[in-house]
Amino acid sequence: MRNIFFIVLTLMGSISMQTVAQSFETATEAVKNMRIGWNLGNTLESNSGDTLNMWIEHWTDRSPSKYETAWGQPVVNPALFQMLKQAGFNAVRVPVTWYPHMEATFQFKGSDNSIWYPWKDPLGTQIQQTWIKRVHQVVDYVISQGMYCILNVHHDTGASNTAWLIADENVYNQQHQRFEAVWQQIAEEFRDYDEHLLFEGYNEMLDSKRSWCFASFGANGGYDASIAKSAYNAINSYAQSFVNTIRATGGNNLQRNLVVCTYGACDGSGTWNSHLKDPLKEMKLPEDVVSEHLIFEVHSYPKIDNLTTAKNEVRNLIKSWNSHLISKGAPLIVGEWGTSTDNAYENHRDNYLEFAKHFIAMTKSYNIGTFHWMGLTDGEHRSVPEFNQPDLVEAIIKGYYGEEGYTGVTTITADRNEMVDVYSLHGVRLLHQVPYSQLQSLLKSGIYVVRGKKIIVR
Repeated sequence: MRNIFFIVLTLMGSISMQTVAQSFETATEAVKNMRIGWNLGNTLESNSGDTLNMWIEHWTDRSPSKYETAWGQPVVNPALFQMLKQAGFNAVRVPVTWYPHMEATFQFKGSDNSIWYPWKDPLGTQIQQTWIKRVHQVVDYVISQGMYCILNVHHDTGASNTAWLIADENVYNQQHQRFEAVWQQIAEEFRDYDEHLLFEGYNEMLDSKRSWCFASFGANGGYDASIAKSAYNAINSYAQSFVNTIRATGGNNLQRNLVVCTYGACDGSGTWNSHLKDPLKEMKLPEDVVSEHLIFEVHSYPKIDNLTTAKNEVRNLIKSWNSHLISKGAPLIVGEWGTSTDNAYENHRDNYLEFAKHFIAMTKSYNIGTFHWMGLTDGEHRSVPEFNQPDLVEAIIKGYYGEEGYTGVTTITADRNEMVDVYSLHGVRLLHQVPYSQLQSLLKSGIYVVRGKKIIVR
């Protein structure tokens, strides 16, 4: 009979095994357990972004790897997430753009052969299997390290003219069935995953005027009450449709923690306009049979030229988030954060490092989750893998764990009757929800990963 031994040289930062019961941890517990997160940006969300220049569709074979590398990042490998885990990160947000991977044929009709007419070549509703399978692989890379993964619908929203999800009541009426069909397919693909996988309904959804900061800011005069009302009603409708669709797929999706963004993912920062807090005030908590499994999300990029001003802004932001979002009955994550100061890491590095440490410490003290937008490891550095901004990583880690940094967990225990998933060292899921006590009879000799810990079977 083969024996299973846990290697002492385990992945630093691995979490202790928890019994997988019928009931998931609450959203509040999940946000706390995520600790600190990072965005796998410019990767699975890449797209041509302009109906007048659909360059990826026109000049590539449209394979998953061509999209994955279109914006300058390498093909994702599992070692990247092992490095993040060892450093002390415990969550990864995986932005995904879906519209290029649906039923549109992108048969260009312009004189320069680069124009896509979406009203003549509509998206349809079906996601290509080759694409969703690649997304599935990347999700497994994250979860195999014992980390949390947030999967979303990303640049199907935003300011680009390819965005088909618009914060407008008329557009919602036209597109909600397609939106629901996309989420139904995603939800069914991942229905049996445990609480480490969360879904985020949509990214930075904007109104018909492509307004940032608050709805209708892009209208004549800087505000239009009718456009704003339509936008906020639509955001709440999309959020409700998202929740309803996921719950209807059953299985673990009945209790999966779900994330909904404010209009534009706006954070309510600033005092220069009386409508800046509207995205927070107008956001509703969706109705849900399990309301303790919902999370609000905003994005935040304060300027850091003046460090004192930046720190004060963080305090004011947290006060607003508590007053206008968290008070509605759900915890909050900052799904993207960084700074809007140009070239901050190169030209204002001291400020950035101190700000990052302060931002993480403050959000932690109020039980707010955070996901740094990209940076830290970029381009070919991800293939090594290595951090190309190690001092920023250190500032974030110390902001959360204290001056001693992250020391990790070196021991692990498990209930012998616990149901677990087993992954290869390359992040491929080999077994799903099998009894821990039966691993020795189910696995060949070798090294595997269970809840972010390496095990060896002899």
